[in-house]
Amino acid sequence: MATQGLISMDVLMPQLGETVAEGTITHWFKAVGDEVTPGENLFEIETDKATMEVPATGAGKLAEIRVPTGAVVAVGAVVAVISDGSGPAVTGAAAPPPPARAAVASPAVAPAQPAPVRAIKLDPFREVRTPERNFGPARLPGGVVVTPLARRLAGEAGINLSRITGSGPHGRIVARDVEHATSDKARPALEPGAEQIKALYAERPFDELPLDNMRRTIARRLTVSVQTIPHFYLTADADIDRLLVLRAEANAAAPPDKDGAPAFRLSLNDFVIKALALALQRVPAANAAWAGDRVLRFKHSDVGVAVALKGGLITPVIRDAETKSLAAISSEARELAVRARARKLQPHEYQGGATAVSNLGMYGVREFTAIINPPHATILAVGAAQRRPVETADGGVRFVSQMTVTLGCDHRVVDGALGAELLASFKALIEQPVAMLV
Repeated sequence: MATQGLISMDVLMPQLGETVAEGTITHWFKAVGDEVTPGENLFEIETDKATMEVPATGAGKLAEIRVPTGAVVAVGAVVAVISDGSGPAVTGAAAPPPPARAAVASPAVAPAQPAPVRAIKLDPFREVRTPERNFGPARLPGGVVVTPLARRLAGEAGINLSRITGSGPHGRIVARDVEHATSDKARPALEPGAEQIKALYAERPFDELPLDNMRRTIARRLTVSVQTIPHFYLTADADIDRLLVLRAEANAAAPPDKDGAPAFRLSLNDFVIKALALALQRVPAANAAWAGDRVLRFKHSDVGVAVALKGGLITPVIRDAETKSLAAISSEARELAVRARARKLQPHEYQGGATAVSNLGMYGVREFTAIINPPHATILAVGAAQRRPVETADGGVRFVSQMTVTLGCDHRVVDGALGAELLASFKALIEQPVAMLV
């Protein structure tokens, strides 16, 4: 530890998104004793969404590393200490880093003298830190007050506070009310624990795979989505013969780039993204998101695109998609997918949006339903294109290329008729793709 009189600055685990509560330190670029300058990479962290470098915000010497490589640390925790070099040099070996996760401290005798107060330099980059997560308002629409701990417990457990009767003063909802709602008595069919599941396969060989941050977050968010969002689904078949012809002509006419290769190559998914973005402009009431006690309605169409990763998935967002050309959407979607698979996306690139596209057609899936990614109000599940027989006006039969799409809707935001209107608008754009070029 530093000698008394040395002015130092704590390095905190940064907040990297509204839903990110912890991360894993995967690499330290500096060692204890190294000089550090502002903007220089200090360490690398991996969250459930991405891997990124964290730069230093002050100058000095790295006096202490408190969280080792490979440890999981909560947002806001002190991970290192930087001294400004104004006092005596650091002496002695650094104390071993404490566990990254909080643990119950063992009883100890208080020191006779209080520890000296260490001067902390003001960090202008973090004068006010973003909270780890917003668990909702302190007062429900009906006027009932909820304590902060009760809001956090309810948010983590996916409990609707409006269904809980408070036992605190003046009907206030307190932590024990939420705990009772999540108890075995209130929910007898709880998910069995790991040991119970493993006991069922005691005679069978298996490997145990620990959950990483991404898989843990996917499990939590989608469980909350299914438990709290009233889903309903609408399915339609869209003829894509004209779209396939237009796509082929556009790709054939693509100008060469500096290397002589086509400057762009449009995919079927690019047309789907553009059509959904324009459909949201034609049906603006569906271009919205659920915000607890209100609905947010957006001016532009921000469309998420589900990207499969090793061990999970992520949904980067194409902003203002209705204003962009098909070539621009194609280029942006491809670039976002590449950086997503490399875990290099920034939080603003995968947060927000009003809807998302999940396309499993390339795997030969004909039709499926997708789970809404909160706080989105809709999600479009896209199946494979197939040649199918249809009846003609004169009673004959002809074959056409069709694609089955299923729109998942949050009934709190989108009613049945509104969802049907949005799906019909999307279908019209897919079947008349020239409208996407205007």
